[in-house]
Amino acid sequence: MNGVNDRSPSRRDVLGLVAMVAASAMSPVALSAAETPTDAPAKPYDAAQGVATFESVWQAVRDRFFDPRYNGLDWVGARERYLPRAQHATSGSSLAIVINGMLSELRASHTRYYIPDEPEYYQLADIFEGALRRRGGFQRAFPNGRISYPGIGIFSRTEPSGRTMIIGVVEGTPAHHAGLRAGDEILAADGAAFEPVGSFQGKVGTSVILQVRRGDSVMRLPVLPADIEPTRMFLSGMEESAQIIEANGRRIGYVHVWSYAGAVYQRALERLLSRGPLMDADALIWDLRGGWGGAVPEYLDLFNVRAPTMQVTDRNGRSAFVAVRWRKPVAMLINGGTRSGKEVLAYGFKKYRLGEVIGTRTEGAVLAATAFFVGRGLLLLAVQDVWVDGERLEGGGVTPTIEVPVDAPSMGTNDPQLNRAIAVLSGT
Repeated sequence: MNGVNDRSPSRRDVLGLVAMVAASAMSPVALSAAETPTDAPAKPYDAAQGVATFESVWQAVRDRFFDPRYNGLDWVGARERYLPRAQHATSGSSLAIVINGMLSELRASHTRYYIPDEPEYYQLADIFEGALRRRGGFQRAFPNGRISYPGIGIFSRTEPSGRTMIIGVVEGTPAHHAGLRAGDEILAADGAAFEPVGSFQGKVGTSVILQVRRGDSVMRLPVLPADIEPTRMFLSGMEESAQIIEANGRRIGYVHVWSYAGAVYQRALERLLSRGPLMDADALIWDLRGGWGGAVPEYLDLFNVRAPTMQVTDRNGRSAFVAVRWRKPVAMLINGGTRSGKEVLAYGFKKYRLGEVIGTRTEGAVLAATAFFVGRGLLLLAVQDVWVDGERLEGGGVTPTIEVPVDAPSMGTNDPQLNRAIAVLSGT
């Protein structure tokens, strides 16, 4: 079971988060055939090991899923229905399709099986690194102890039609530098079918030509894949996103928090606001669309105007701010990719009237999860239910105070949700 039968997860092992991907537990999609991380040669598929992996996932849900009634699903019956399909799987990707089909019947967020051909596999391994090291299997998955993958810094989804759509581009990444945008459809990579990781294996630092459809145009864009370390990418992306937008004589600060899975992101945000490029802004746009959750309610203290900010200086003249507070106007951006811990922030931000919440309803994926290595993949499993101020957000989400729908063609340079936030904060 690769550590699945260890002790119950502690608070530090559990996070409320979910990836901004269509291949969630609620909507399984076909996965790529590539199974091995980085540039390791593919190993032959072991059918017996595949069945053992299926059984381990099933047992993990039986023993750890947050609802002992499995949301009304006959979990024993689910095993009987899906086991023959697992026995006929011919690759790690086809096995993952079977497992995720079974998991989707639980109708729960934060419950999905990832394989190494998905960037989310590495991002989750990074987020849950401490717990995964304690449970075992980490050294097998990452022999050199370093979590990274060849990629370009996008979030993408595969639609039922089979189209691969970009739904997020992290600032400062190869995809950003290449001019890729949310709303682009990736048609091919170097003339072959696009794979989120496989298309870039063995090509780090080497130009890969992506064929992209943008609106009615098809273009060829060169991109230089990088060896991506998830936390470093998300931190750098947040810092690269920070900017001042001049509007109606006001300086509107903007920052996109791609991940909140760790206090390091909140500390970085505080630095940007207290002594970084946003410190002199007249107002702030706090973009929580897409990416990973993991935030805790205390992060809203950033906007508590009744608490002081303290600055400390050591004998060498080095200064730092403690308990940073933002006392100027602020607006929050949300959408269907705002999930889990970020939804808790959106709920509190709206309820306690800290500013306008602009965009579309959040996903309603607010269960607390932990992760296990199982077979050659990683299982994200919801192990705790979550209520916020006595309300259950799972399945419902948070509605904005100002709704601004967005269609795919407008997800790039023309961002109506961002434009509305600028208008609100600039008085136009």
